[in-house]
Amino acid sequence: MTDWEKQAMEFFDNGFNCAQGVLIMQSETLGLDKETAARIASAFGGGVSRTGNVCGAVAGALMALGMQFGNQAPNDKVARERAYDKADQFIARFTESCGSIICRDLLGLDLSQPGMLEKAREENIFHDKCPRYVALAAEIAEAMLAEGK
Repeated sequence: MTDWEKQAMEFFDNGFNCAQGVLIMQSETLGLDKETAARIASAFGGGVSRTGNVCGAVAGALMALGMQFGNQAPNDKVARERAYDKADQFIARFTESCGSIICRDLLGLDLSQPGMLEKAREENIFHDKCPRYVALAAEIAEAMLAEGK
């Protein structure tokens, strides 16, 4: 288990979800305190809208990239395009390593289906699989944040 995965496991053990873990890992770079980072990402564990769609770790990384590279004014089209480009780059890197950004593909079950959340807990999927994705998303996001604006 890598240091990134150990850190991700600590977040899970302390009740944080995958998106929170990724954003907390990037909080210092983004100028956020850990509590604010956790609050921002609190709704994104278990996939976006808990539908089994986009993995929460991916959502957390995309939030971090948006905070660094996104537009601060509604008409800042250059910054908006830069943020879109960074999101596309992240998705390509993550997909290259994992084959998908979709939670149900990564976990091998759809958390939005009845009984699947309980099954995931019983089979320890959140400890066996999720730390790898959180660690990878955080590692890719950190590298991209270091690339600067």
